[in-house]
Amino acid sequence: MKVIHKQNFFPIVCICFTLLSIGNVILEAITLGKFGHDQQNLLLMLLLSVLAVAVLSQHYRFGSVPLTLVILVQYLLAIGIVMLLTWVSSFFETLHEDAYRDMFLSFTIPYAIGAAVYYVSLFVEIKHANKTLEEIRRYQVEKTI
Repeated sequence: MKVIHKQNFFPIVCICFTLLSIGNVILEAITLGKFGHDQQNLLLMLLLSVLAVAVLSQHYRFGSVPLTLVILVQYLLAIGIVMLLTWVSSFFETLHEDAYRDMFLSFTIPYAIGAAVYYVSLFVEIKHANKTLEEIRRYQVEKTI
């Protein structure tokens, strides 16, 4: 039995890369005795990725709400959290005058691409599930006749 196959090869590579990168950040912080901007940026990207995936994964809770409204609320929630984190970080270090704009762009562009991929994949899955259900219904009708 193969544990790694075509369907899970890329996700496994991504998981390994993430674990190695985070391990590297922690190891560098311990061995160098300081936590530099590169380490902060890498951990921030991880945090923002977790935020985006967590927000997108909650779409199923709003089945009765129009999808466009769900997508808009998800984005507003996510970008609101990003801006809040940026504001909180201003208490610990001086922010560049364009920090909010940069964070907006740095989060919005990848989020929009990721959300598009996510919802297209979701629609493909739903279409496949509906096709399977239709085949099951046809089989049951044929069986009863």
